[in-house]
Amino acid sequence: MAMIDTTVGGTDTSSLATAKVQRLSLFVFALFFIFGSLTSLNDILVPKLKSLFDLSYTEAMLVQSAFFFAYFVASIPAGLLIARIGYMKAAVVGLLTMAAGCLLFIPATSSALFPTFLGALFILAVGVTTVQVVANPLLSLLGPSSTAHSRLTLAQGFNSLGTTVAPYIGAILILGALNAVDTSTLSSSELAAFLAEEASVISTTYAGIALIICLVALVVWLQRNQLKSSPKAESHNFLSTLDLLKQPRFALGAACIFLYVGAEVSIGSLMTDYLTLPTTMNLAPELAGKHVAYYWGGAMVGRFIGSALLRRFSPGKLLAFAAT
Repeated sequence: MAMIDTTVGGTDTSSLATAKVQRLSLFVFALFFIFGSLTSLNDILVPKLKSLFDLSYTEAMLVQSAFFFAYFVASIPAGLLIARIGYMKAAVVGLLTMAAGCLLFIPATSSALFPTFLGALFILAVGVTTVQVVANPLLSLLGPSSTAHSRLTLAQGFNSLGTTVAPYIGAILILGALNAVDTSTLSSSELAAFLAEEASVISTTYAGIALIICLVALVVWLQRNQLKSSPKAESHNFLSTLDLLKQPRFALGAACIFLYVGAEVSIGSLMTDYLTLPTTMNLAPELAGKHVAYYWGGAMVGRFIGSALLRRFSPGKLLAFAAT
C-alpha cells in the first residue's frame, strides 16, 4: 500500500517562490472553508429529513453515519490518488466528486426515498474526504515545519468559518418552511404535495452548491501546474500501517479524535431538534437551525486563537491546557 511522503518530487516546497506559496495557501484555506460548510450543513439536513420521513432520532442520525463512513472507506484510496496524479489534480477529482454528490440530491428528491439521500451524502463525503486528504499535508508543506501546527490550526479556523456560516444560511433555505404549515390539517394528497415541495428545497440548495463547487474545480484545474511534481509514494502493506496502533501515543491520539468527532458531530446534529422542544426553548425550526451557527462559531474563535498561541507555546502544552 502506498503511503504519501510529504515532499514534492523529493524536495521540500519551501523552495517555492513566496508568491506561489501564498496563492497555494489561499487555495488550501478555501478548501477548508468549502468542506467545513458542507459538513456542517448536515446539521440542518438531519432535522429536515427527520421531519419529511417521520424518522426516529436513531434513523435521522444515519445521515451522519453515511457521511462519515466515507472517511473510513475513501481516505486511503485518496492518498493513493494523490501519489499517482498529484495534489492539484486530486483536489479537482475531489471537488467534482463533491459536486456529483450534490447533484444526486435531485434524483433522491424525485424518488422520495430516504436511502437515496444517504447514497448521495456518501458520494458527497467521498469527495470531501479526498479534498481533506489533499489539503492537510499540502498546507503543512507551505512554510517552515516549525510553524506547521499554527498553519493547520489557522486553516481549521477557516474550516470553522464555513461550519458557522453554512448552518445559518442553510436554516433559512432549508428549514424556513417547516413551521409554515400544520401538516395535521392536510389531506393525504395535500400532505404528499407539501412533502414533495419541501424535499425540492433540498435538491435546489444542493444543486446551487454543486454549481459553486464546479466553478472552484475549474479554477483549481487552471492552476494545476503550480506544483509540477507529485508527492513521493512509499510502498507499504496496508496491514503494516496498522502497526502504528501498537504505539500507545498514536493509538490514544486516534481514540481521542474518534471520541471528539463523535461528540462534536452529535451535538451539532441534534441541536436544532432539541431547541424546538417545548421543554427547552420551543424555537421555530429555522431559528433553532440558526443557533447551530453559534455552536460552530465557538469552535472558530477557539481555532483562530489557538493558531496565534501555537506560535508562542508548544503544541503539547496547549493540548494539555485545553484538555484540563
